[in-house]
Amino acid sequence: MNSKIAGIIGLMSLALAGCVTPETTPSPKGNVPTVDAKSVPLPSGRAARNFFAVVQRIEPVAERECELRTERQDCDFIILVDDRVGQPPNAFFTLDERGRPLIAFTVALLEDARNEDELAIVMGHEAAHHILGHIILTLQNQRAGAMAGAIAASVLGRDVREGANLGAVIGARRYSQDFELQADGLGTIIAAQAGYDPLVGLAYFDRIVDPGNQALGSHPANARRIAVVRETLAGL
Repeated sequence: MNSKIAGIIGLMSLALAGCVTPETTPSPKGNVPTVDAKSVPLPSGRAARNFFAVVQRIEPVAERECELRTERQDCDFIILVDDRVGQPPNAFFTLDERGRPLIAFTVALLEDARNEDELAIVMGHEAAHHILGHIILTLQNQRAGAMAGAIAASVLGRDVREGANLGAVIGARRYSQDFELQADGLGTIIAAQAGYDPLVGLAYFDRIVDPGNQALGSHPANARRIAVVRETLAGL
């Protein structure tokens, strides 16, 4: 590999290691698709009570599942509210500076969730991304895609940086829908074990915008996600 390509890949790897990834952490779109504007938000007090109640029940279950399913992975979840003004309905998972798993919800999402069951299925989904190691897998896919894109651009005489950037996007998106469906399945188990009804929680999918079937879309179609939840519950 020539030094130009190696340098670009190295810089991209450093940047990716310290930033969020498209589907498992807070990308510009976030991890939860846009909610229909027709949805009427809950009063803030009720939304806050729902959030604290769900955290108390979901967190210990998620941490137990993490400890059972992983080795040498930090299972001490931090769950908090992103109270920045003007943020759209969104929930995301990332790692803090110490490597601890962090799940954040914007105020708008808390106000949009109609009940604890809807909030529980979202919280379980985000926790599942950590348990299933999706951040590391996505970073690996990004880096592999960036390298392939840079090499292809170099061979074709194109801009190597643009090729690396395009390859990184394609690499990250290649399995992102699979990761979302995997997180839906394990998130369903977590919510059910915490005493919530994922079938009631499914109503949330009726209000978020359906991304449809896009080859490299960030999220799978809502119908596929609903099917995974139902199939998971049927197997419990």
